[in-house]
Amino acid sequence: MTDTTEAAVLTDLVDGVLTITLNRPRRKNALDAEAWDGLEAALARATREEGIRVVVVTGAGGDFCAGADLSGGPAAGHPLARMHRIHDIALALHSLPMPTVAKVSGVAVGAGCNLAIGCDLVIAGRTARFSEIFAQRGLSLDFGGSWLLPKIVGLQQAKRLALLAEVIGAEEAKEIGLITYVVDDAELDAKADELVATLAAGAPVALAQSKALLNEAADRTLREALESESRAQAINFGGSDPAAAFEAFMAKRKPEFTGEWTAK
Repeated sequence: MTDTTEAAVLTDLVDGVLTITLNRPRRKNALDAEAWDGLEAALARATREEGIRVVVVTGAGGDFCAGADLSGGPAAGHPLARMHRIHDIALALHSLPMPTVAKVSGVAVGAGCNLAIGCDLVIAGRTARFSEIFAQRGLSLDFGGSWLLPKIVGLQQAKRLALLAEVIGAEEAKEIGLITYVVDDAELDAKADELVATLAAGAPVALAQSKALLNEAADRTLREALESESRAQAINFGGSDPAAAFEAFMAKRKPEFTGEWTAK
């Protein structure tokens, strides 16, 4: 596998799981213009293609993502326009209705770190490393870091990560709540597959509703959150999955969820 002979971002859809692989291993999967284009296209595919139950984001060659590729110097065009385009990609990731999982090995720094924590769940190998490296580059947070970090780790830890730009290991990242799971490197693929299989077998409409409720509640009052929960449950009850769950419970078996709409 070389950076010059394959696309900068690869996609693979198997059994309802869309895997998005950043594929510039010689640059630790740093995101250049082609990679940003590829990531944007992959997320658009997840949005428009039916039957996708889970999206997995990972990197090729032993690293997740070293952030934006700054090796070519300043890019053409106004920087504000460039940032708006990149942040549209962050919004696209955040807006996906299905669960998203970041599978992290090696480095996840800068925009790469925020790409990982922008997913719903993050599973990392024990030797993975994370950093909000922006301050070391004379830059401020981007790709959603200023919004994600305080909500995930709290304001004090967010300031520590952003202002000191420390590199922390997977164990510490898990301890402060930055990521969800840490496993031995050799077990990363198997544990991630197990996690993804559980999500893919879930009720797709209900999972999408719960994800949206949690995302929206971050900026809402309790009254607004409760009203959103009411609307979401009404949508759930119009589909096939609650009935399937009840029938499976009565029969002492696992339910098979399809997300079909059955209300008349």
